[in-house]
Amino acid sequence: MGKVVVTEFVTLDGVIESPGGGEGFAHDGWSFKFNRGDEADKFKSDELMAADAQLLGRVTYQGFARAWPSMGGNEFGDRMNNMPKYVVSNTLSDADATWTNSTVIRGDAASQIARLKEQLGRDILVAGSAKLVQFLADHDLVDEYRLMVFPVVLGTGKRLFADLAAPSTLRLVDSKPVGPDGVIILTYQPAR
Repeated sequence: MGKVVVTEFVTLDGVIESPGGGEGFAHDGWSFKFNRGDEADKFKSDELMAADAQLLGRVTYQGFARAWPSMGGNEFGDRMNNMPKYVVSNTLSDADATWTNSTVIRGDAASQIARLKEQLGRDILVAGSAKLVQFLADHDLVDEYRLMVFPVVLGTGKRLFADLAAPSTLRLVDSKPVGPDGVIILTYQPAR
């Protein structure tokens, strides 16, 4: 059975909006101001290679679909482009025409994602996608959170746990400082 893994670049105040830029956010590209080191790059690469699929919200999907198709030619980029991608949206009609190997999930997303977890044997990565992450958390579909925390406070922006329906207790599974600039990777699982 696969597990839904939320993997985020996040600030100390919980902002996940536009860490790589390109979204028109006042603090676009905030994660690039830090050296997260080779260890963090390896973590992200290993995470992607170990996953069966990506699950994305429409906004993140459209941003990724604009950027990633032109970034192939290396192991990471080729994996991003070729692996199955599922986008939760009631407004997109044909995601595969935008980015190869993409499927739209519409309607009862909770039950479709639960079925997807049963069908896949490894991780289903969720990056960005703030509204989708909140939906997944509210429906108890998140199995793990992998948070790369950057030592910055932005004060504004979409937050990871902004509007959850109910409190949620998490259990720390791992913590690892990476790079020279104070970035830390925290891994949590819901305390079920």
